[in-house]
Amino acid sequence: MKNIKSSNTKRFNIFANTFLILAVTICLIPLFLLVISSFTENNTLVRNGYQFWPEKFSLAAYQYLYQSSGLILKAYGMSFYITIIGLCISLVVTTMLAYAISRPDLPGKRMLTFYVFFTMLFNGGLVPTYLMYTGTFHIKNTIWALIIPNLLVRAYYVMLMRSYFQTSLPEEVLEAAAIDGASEMQTFRKIAVPMAKPIIATVALFTMILYWNDWQNGLYYLTTRTDLFTIQNLLNRMIQEIQFLSSNVSAGQSVDLSGIPSGTVRMAIAVIGILPIIIVYPFIQNNFAKGITLGAVKG
Repeated sequence: MKNIKSSNTKRFNIFANTFLILAVTICLIPLFLLVISSFTENNTLVRNGYQFWPEKFSLAAYQYLYQSSGLILKAYGMSFYITIIGLCISLVVTTMLAYAISRPDLPGKRMLTFYVFFTMLFNGGLVPTYLMYTGTFHIKNTIWALIIPNLLVRAYYVMLMRSYFQTSLPEEVLEAAAIDGASEMQTFRKIAVPMAKPIIATVALFTMILYWNDWQNGLYYLTTRTDLFTIQNLLNRMIQEIQFLSSNVSAGQSVDLSGIPSGTVRMAIAVIGILPIIIVYPFIQNNFAKGITLGAVKG
């Protein structure tokens, strides 16, 4: 019987590993093609499309972007600044709110939980949201235009953390802390937060990606302050300029595009935009994987 179980387990492991390797390969192929295309000669890319290896190797796309290296570095700095500030504020607000509504003795807990959950299902719409941010919060053309909108869209992560606090924090530990004279804030800082590191790391990764990839808020609210552009806003502006020049050529106007690798530069722009996330992810993947696993088992 043991041999039969061992044989079945071995077959299942082989099947599972093969399936996962295939899934990872399928997920990595678009990224691989993106990087390879950015190093392909522009006319070759236009003529042959995506290839697993460049027929003609070229650095023209990156050389074109290097001409704007000063702007790109400044936009990178702004992206890092916005991501770090937004991440810190967001984690504090999200974690505190999630812990509060996870406590059974919180007055008005059901109403507050419903309010948070309601915002997951409905929102005010684009125009009312824009009017609120510009007319009430007055964040237009300020750095807060890149922080506050994403800070207020946190309902899913609040509910995720709330579920973790309710299922993974032993009530006996919290009661023991209260008996020892710990205040609610001390219990939160010294017990709840350290025990919730995996789920906090998971939420932190998603929040970081949200802030880093955000370009819509800059498009909506930074109409005159181009000095506040993040890397995504700058790269989006560069793509729009290339498309504008290309449309002028199509309309018969005399515009010289010989020095602009319009196809491959878009690939290079995408590579530059996602590079920091790819670099950061390996450092937090252990906590991220643990947080996902705990959420699946406990939630």
